[in-house]
Amino acid sequence: MKWYKYLLILFIFTGSAACDMTDLELQENPNAVTPENASINDLYNNIQLAFNNVYANAQGAPGAMARMYHLGSYLYLASTSPNTMNGLWGSAYSTLFPDVDALLAIAEERGLDIHAGTSKIMKAYALLTLVDLLGNVPLSEAGQGTDIISPKADAGADVYASAISLLDEAIAQLTGTAAARPAVDIFYGGNAARWIKAANSIKLKAALNRGDAAAINALVSGGNLISSIEEDFQFTYGKQRANPNSRHPFYGSHYEIGDGDYMSNYYMWLMKGDKKDATGSVVTDPRIRFYFYRKVDDSANQDVTTYSCHFSELPDQSQKPAHYTKVDPDIPYCIATTDGYIGRDHLNGEGIPPDGPIRTSYGLYPGGGQFDDDTFKDTRRSGTTGALGNGIWPILHASFVDFMRAEAALRLGTNDNARALLESGMRKSIAKVFSFKSKVAATMGTRITLRDGSSGTIEELYVPNQDRINAYIDFVLAEYDAASADGKLDIVIKEFYIAAWGNGLEAYNMYRRTGKPGNMQPGLEPEVGAFVRSFFLPSNHVDRNANATQKTITDRVFWDNGPEVY
Repeated sequence: MKWYKYLLILFIFTGSAACDMTDLELQENPNAVTPENASINDLYNNIQLAFNNVYANAQGAPGAMARMYHLGSYLYLASTSPNTMNGLWGSAYSTLFPDVDALLAIAEERGLDIHAGTSKIMKAYALLTLVDLLGNVPLSEAGQGTDIISPKADAGADVYASAISLLDEAIAQLTGTAAARPAVDIFYGGNAARWIKAANSIKLKAALNRGDAAAINALVSGGNLISSIEEDFQFTYGKQRANPNSRHPFYGSHYEIGDGDYMSNYYMWLMKGDKKDATGSVVTDPRIRFYFYRKVDDSANQDVTTYSCHFSELPDQSQKPAHYTKVDPDIPYCIATTDGYIGRDHLNGEGIPPDGPIRTSYGLYPGGGQFDDDTFKDTRRSGTTGALGNGIWPILHASFVDFMRAEAALRLGTNDNARALLESGMRKSIAKVFSFKSKVAATMGTRITLRDGSSGTIEELYVPNQDRINAYIDFVLAEYDAASADGKLDIVIKEFYIAAWGNGLEAYNMYRRTGKPGNMQPGLEPEVGAFVRSFFLPSNHVDRNANATQKTITDRVFWDNGPEVY
């Protein structure tokens, strides 16, 4: 039994020692991350991902309102709810803003100006976006923890001003800095000069919304804006399918096993149907094969059970509703074109037929899908085709800057040459889109023989050459030269709208600012209710904040003095 006595003594000794060593008054978790032991680069990585989530949550629903994407309801009011912007709200207020504030406390103490300055730019963009979509939102009382549980909303104009001040702080902090770069900077690789251009370009975007011609002239004369596709402000996705899935959301929608989102018939028709030359022949946008991939080559003669046209069983253009023709006699009904572009009309809330094998998919740009090379195959192949999701979110591109400046020249009378910027914007957009050829180089280099006996690589046969690009641009410029002042603005906005594919936020903002393009496809039914001028405040905010009061979808944000839209 001697072993038992020794064990008892050991237990008493170690137990009492443990009691003596335990501090019951300890208030800090020794395993918790504190500012002193936080990894600045891990925190910065999380900020970048949170910022991307802000953008992703901010561009889809607005893009559908502006017909960039399909909107699946018969009424505007039924197409959105207080839940629509919960994702945006949570990404901004629960993740991005607290992480930026935490990083600034660490980075500014350590002199990490690039970490701090770029984080301020991301926060400023998010603040501007919240105002653009929701109007008045909390800022001055936000993020105070239990000190202020129900922060009051600040006026949208004040939040805008604070965001612009934050951008100015960031520019000053990044100018001439020799600070260490972040270990991973998804946007610019730690290049402070390019971040400064992004900040100035965001200020330009804000000034255009506010109609501030003087601010735009000052920014342009400063000459430090995004001006080349190498400087484009974008988030780039990877190719990894799982653990984690790093691919673009567009790719996941159409290249796994699900049917995927419906494409907007109006948007596809805008690229292959809206423009016609003097002979009545369609002038096709050179980017369309990059934007969309067709699964069939005949849209009009599919099985009747695969259509959901609403006013007819088949896509019979003679059954087009009369209110379409009043807007534009050429606006299509039920399908975009007869040669395979199959999506849905604006505000078509029909049930879902078995149309997965025929509906058009997202293409190579910007989501990393397939280039349309007339193979007409089903894209639902478990994520094994195209660029494997290695796409981008086009947050603010050089082409956007040119189009914004062109719009400002026409609408606000700034000092720029709108025609020159229209041409420059088109050329930059096309160059950007065509740069995605490198993501599917093997496909582009594949040699094939067509039915007519001609042969060549897929790039030679299907990617428009420079002559065709020039012909498209020359056509648009000739239309511009012949147009009235209002017509010139319509052309600039239409080209901006096409170039902005993948950025529904800019599409929504430009539509509210200008009411253009003027031939937007109306809702499928003649009565669709009031347009969503701004979105409901998120339910996550209103339900938990004693100072929050829900708004209506007809409320305009402070800068929105544009025409009525439908």
